[in-house]
Amino acid sequence: MDETTDIEDVPLRDRPLVVCDVDEVVLEFLTPFTRYLRANDHDLLPRSFRLHGNIVSTRDGEQPDDATVSAFLEAFFGVQDQWQTPAERVIETLTSLAEDADIVFLTAMPPRHRPVRRALLDGFGLHFPMIATEQPKGPVLARLHGERDQPVVFIDDIERNLLSVGAAVPDCLLINLMANADFRPFLPVPSEGIVSAENWDVTERLIRDHIGA
Repeated sequence: MDETTDIEDVPLRDRPLVVCDVDEVVLEFLTPFTRYLRANDHDLLPRSFRLHGNIVSTRDGEQPDDATVSAFLEAFFGVQDQWQTPAERVIETLTSLAEDADIVFLTAMPPRHRPVRRALLDGFGLHFPMIATEQPKGPVLARLHGERDQPVVFIDDIERNLLSVGAAVPDCLLINLMANADFRPFLPVPSEGIVSAENWDVTERLIRDHIGA
């Protein structure tokens, strides 16, 4: 299923919209991916804010090439339901926010893995609509939000995604949130217009201040 079909299928009401990235925002990613790599004779070292160059073989310390790293990611997404768990306090926070706003997941993941991720989120009671796409997130969110005269919030761990949304939806509150504490120190200093949040408690306060709830 492509992202166009997903957008058309998302039911939005006349109230604020909160759009969340999934990996490292709603679901833990780096911690379970590290466990997955260790089960496959590799490790992920917290040396910088990237995967390529930080994955090493536990047999000889060599760094795999880009194609191998991409293959690890592809294989992990195929079995993500066996490894990934919700970020701390995300379930109760989104459940509470859903009383005052529409919640939508926008995940930068090949759409072919959508069924596994959908089942994984549903298993945790996170039944909110999900868009899976490899397209830039700004135009996708702009199409989703349209001309609605309601506050909108976007949460992501990757700055380029936040900047993409900020350019496409200028009035959007942009929140930089990352679940993994080991890699969080390597996050770049947020660009102007992006607010950092260290956890979901801070994120909820920022959202409620923005949407007036």
